[in-house]
This record gives sequence, C-alpha cells and structure tokens, in this order.
Amino acid sequence: MKIDWAALGTVFGVSLSATVALVTLFVLGIVGLSKHEAATGQGGSATLARTGAYACFALCAAAVAYGIYLIVA
Repeated sequence: MKIDWAALGTVFGVSLSATVALVTLFVLGIVGLSKHEAATGQGGSATLARTGAYACFALCAAAVAYGIYLIVA
C-alpha cells in the first residue's frame, strides 16, 4: 500500500482553510448581530450591521449546502 502524501497534504490544507473560513464567517455574523443590538440602543446604523450579519449567515449556509451536495453527488 502506497500513500500519496502530496494528495493527503492537499486535502488537509483545503479542509483546514474551509473550516477557518466558515468559522470566521459565522463569527462575523455573530459580531454583526451584537453590533446591531448595540447600535439599536444608541441610534446608530443598525440596518447595515444586521444586513452584514445575515449575509455572513447566508454564505455559511451556502457553503454547508455545497459541501452536502458534494458528498451526496
């Protein structure tokens, strides 16, 4: 049995990058919602923070759906 270490390293790198990107998007969504709560109390730009947070959550959902599509197809 021969292991293709280059392919294994590539899979590791891509999965690590995808994981970090998804976690970062989700954290940005949470930060956007918390900024929305803070801006609501102070009369700031709450709509922009909420829209950005929803966009981050939508991108997370799209990435997860694409991953499931790749597994099923």
